Amino acid sequence: MTPELDVSPEAFPHRPPPDLDSPDLLVDHDWRAFTTVECMKNHWARPGWPEGFRAYYWMLTFPDASELMSRARQCQDALAHLGMDRVPSDGLHVTMPRVGSTDLVSRDQLRLLADLAQEMALTAFEIAAHPMAGSRGAVRFTLAPWSPLIRLHAALSELGKHANVPGGKPTAAFRPHLGVQYSNRECPAAPVIESVARLRTLEPVPLKISSVELVELWRTTDPSPAYRWRVVRSVPLCPQG
Repeated sequence: MTPELDVSPEAFPHRPPPDLDSPDLLVDHDWRAFTTVECMKNHWARPGWPEGFRAYYWMLTFPDASELMSRARQCQDALAHLGMDRVPSDGLHVTMPRVGSTDLVSRDQLRLLADLAQEMALTAFEIAAHPMAGSRGAVRFTLAPWSPLIRLHAALSELGKHANVPGGKPTAAFRPHLGVQYSNRECPAAPVIESVARLRTLEPVPLKISSVELVELWRTTDPSPAYRWRVVRSVPLCPQG
């Protein structure tokens, strides 16, 4: 059973979509929310990331997804005039539950968390990355369907409770997405929305989700602002069926 999502002022979009599985409705819901944004924010100015901060997260990563990387570069090239910070090809990811900052989570807790995930025998699934929408601080792919992502988020969050880690936002506020570039300043959103609209006819990219990664995540500014990580444990997902 898929957990229900709630209205959340911290999430974007604030309201969950009317359907968690229909690609058309998910794409439309993300786009409609993006068109209401009036001002782009500086993604890197968000609170909670002081200098030198590192944290453990669960993430989906795509080191071998050449089609996704190619489509992301295509979109980034088309939006280069906006002056945003590109997500590197090897930095494409979907953020899942936060585990906690590195100074609050022990190695024993990490080991227990990863072991619990492996024992849980979570199931692999397929989604697609649909060009293109955005938020107040980024331009991003819409993912569809949401249901398997939400179930995975909820399962990993529950494991975090058993491992007694700090955790992060609840699954009810989870809004799956895959960023391709981050806004690095405050500016009117209208030119961004207009440019992104030209990419919405591109075909979606299929993605097979066969593992979930427990990572140590940090920010870097060399050679440009980006998220980087090291994989603590890659947990394979059970084949479908």
